[in-house]
Amino acid sequence: MTNPNPEPLAWQEDIFRVIKQVGVRQVAYVPDAGHAHVIQRAKADPEIRDIVLTTEEEGVGVVSGAWLGGERAVLLMQSSGVGNCVNMFSLLESCRFPFFTIVTMRGEYAEFNPWQGPMGLATEGALKLMGITVYRVDSPQDAAELVDAGLSSAFDAGQRVAILLSQSLIGRKKWVR
Repeated sequence: MTNPNPEPLAWQEDIFRVIKQVGVRQVAYVPDAGHAHVIQRAKADPEIRDIVLTTEEEGVGVVSGAWLGGERAVLLMQSSGVGNCVNMFSLLESCRFPFFTIVTMRGEYAEFNPWQGPMGLATEGALKLMGITVYRVDSPQDAAELVDAGLSSAFDAGQRVAILLSQSLIGRKKWVR
């Protein structure tokens, strides 16, 4: 598969800038092309610890532990990973931890992989059922504002928030043979 946008787009840098401005010190992620720019920037920033996960549900524990340790953390994942986290989301509700995740969507616009469809369709509903507020970014000009609003809701008001980056925003993924 190729990254449809090998050069970072302004909205991708805006997301990293906002994360940095609000004092996020840990970024947990399963590698994903849609998050590649933010991941690269986090890895290069000496004030941010990047944490590679083997599965997305580990990230729920990581960001909860960061909060207990006095730090702010963000979980980056793909929509297919949301299904892996449903059981762990109960930790957030039970312990009333703030939570912030950015989810790159699959199974939408121009999807080539039929396995991505079911979870792509269920992602927003699954998050809402687990008590997570969902904001969706469909246009580049909305990315920074919605991420900033979500971070404020999570870390100032103690809410659980997911930002969904639409597949049309991220760009078409194409299978390379």
